[in-house]
Amino acid sequence: MNNSFTLDRRNGKIMGVCAGVSNRTGLDVTLIRVALVLLTLCALGPIGVVAYLLAGWLAEG
Repeated sequence: MNNSFTLDRRNGKIMGVCAGVSNRTGLDVTLIRVALVLLTLCALGPIGVVAYLLAGWLAEG
């Protein structure tokens, strides 16, 4: 079994990061997207956006 994180560009909206996290964890992709938006707006600020972009850039696609 491959333990690396992969993007899911087919089911993704922007880069496929949230869809990839959803595939990896088994959680609903909508839940992942809502959590990311809430964390970015309420707690992380621009760090959340940078983390998303880095995950999309560094992940195996």
